[in-house]
Amino acid sequence: MNHKRTFLLLFLHVLLFTVRPVMAQQYKVRSFCWERVEVTSQLDAGPSAEAAALVAPYRVKVDSIMAPPLGLSRVAMNAMRPESLLSNWAADVMVEGGTATGLEPADMGLFNIGGLRNNMPEGIVRRGDIILISPFQNYVVVLEMQGKDLLELMHNIAATKGEGVSSSVRMQITADGQLLSCTIDGKEIDPHRTYTVATIDYLAEGNDKMYALKKATKRHETGLLAREAMMEYVLKHRVIDSKIEGRIVIK
Repeated sequence: MNHKRTFLLLFLHVLLFTVRPVMAQQYKVRSFCWERVEVTSQLDAGPSAEAAALVAPYRVKVDSIMAPPLGLSRVAMNAMRPESLLSNWAADVMVEGGTATGLEPADMGLFNIGGLRNNMPEGIVRRGDIILISPFQNYVVVLEMQGKDLLELMHNIAATKGEGVSSSVRMQITADGQLLSCTIDGKEIDPHRTYTVATIDYLAEGNDKMYALKKATKRHETGLLAREAMMEYVLKHRVIDSKIEGRIVIK
């Protein structure tokens, strides 16, 4: 019996460490694709009884976190380039969130499209909606930047063909991501002036190709998560709205 067991173990060892690597070499990734799937009630059209039973013990606790209403949204908002309802709103929230430590409102707000992970519903906005939109542990920060570096940031934004920028910003870019013109509060950027940018710490590190943000001369921490800033914004204003205003236009 021991000999049989030893032989079986040896056979499995050979199978796992010899045959499998050889077989794995026969497969190569030739291409891949992806799409963004909105999480809505339509996905619950054919629920699994087994899955429902599995999550039942946790549902009450999750619902207590996700279900409380915060306010209302006049419109459904999604995120896309070059400009969108949700990215406009998120960037404006950054400006207001940046005042959490007593700072003056920033000259501009910035939020990356990739950081907005779900859509804002029309009607009742719940805590869970905001958590799904901004699920990451990203904190609101305010950066001080020289005008010449802010202009470089505008080139970074143009190169990605658009990110969420606040209502103070107007940009014209080309279809291939070149910056044609930009203003802050209706004025051209002064390369010698210091500007403030309210954004998230993830971008402040130069991530998502926002390289110029690493050149900030000073950084103010708010200690406020991006999703907390969003929740507070909805609670404060009660009814939120967003419009396409020509903040970023492709020429």
